Amino acid sequence: AAAAERIGVQTRCTFFTRDLAETLRAEGAVADVIHANNVLAHVADTNGFVAGIARLLKEDGVAVIEVPYVVPLIEHCEFDTIYHEHLCYFSVTALDRLFRRHGLYLNEIKPLSIHGGSLRLYVELRQRVGAAVKERLAQETALGIDTIDYFRNFSAKVDVLKRELLALLHRLKSEGSSIAAYGAAAKGATLINTIGIGRDLIDFVVDRNVHKQGKYMPGQRLPIRSTEALVQAQADYVLLLAWNFADEILAQQADYHTRGGKFIIPVPVPRIL
Repeated sequence: AAAAERIGVQTRCTFFTRDLAETLRAEGAVADVIHANNVLAHVADTNGFVAGIARLLKEDGVAVIEVPYVVPLIEHCEFDTIYHEHLCYFSVTALDRLFRRHGLYLNEIKPLSIHGGSLRLYVELRQRVGAAVKERLAQETALGIDTIDYFRNFSAKVDVLKRELLALLHRLKSEGSSIAAYGAAAKGATLINTIGIGRDLIDFVVDRNVHKQGKYMPGQRLPIRSTEALVQAQADYVLLLAWNFADEILAQQADYHTRGGKFIIPVPVPRIL
């Protein structure tokens, strides 16, 4: 907020609610566009947040919202995306009902690959639901996404992944291989603590964020170093905790890979690249 103010962007450091939207509207601040990327999943008062969007939008305005998508989460066993900050994992079925409850319409969606599978939503006060939304709603109905049966086997799939990844790491260590990890993010902390990957298996974690370097991963206390440590130590394998950015990381670490280093992708099935 302070950085935004310094470059002239008026900023209010507070929670976005219906009451705040009413205050802003009373001040004449109505919006042509409202952006909310990876915000809705973090909001405790989901209905108040959406009601605020409805109140603040102009009649012909649009809210552009990005959220993690529950279908790839379940089908690709992306359990490490589930952590304290995320309070909801949305289906299009649930989103459509949520927005309609507050006089809004989900008119367009675009699938995104980021974060293991997300949706960009285009929400308006006018109803003009596009083909992509209708198709996705029909697909979810066919999947039975509004029934408990669709989610029932998720924990069993996580248990299988856990056993397979642990077996792979233990085998590599027993063969004398050194293993590092890449990505000191929340999903990485979830993965290593859920599965129980400690210093007996991983020597260190690297991350490009200088504010994390020199610190430790929560729970397992794995030391965090700069990405240069991969080439310096030339670990035999790197477990990609930030597997959702695999293509980008592999391109960044071409030198490490050229020198014989290999990457382990943990989700949805542990595999070596």
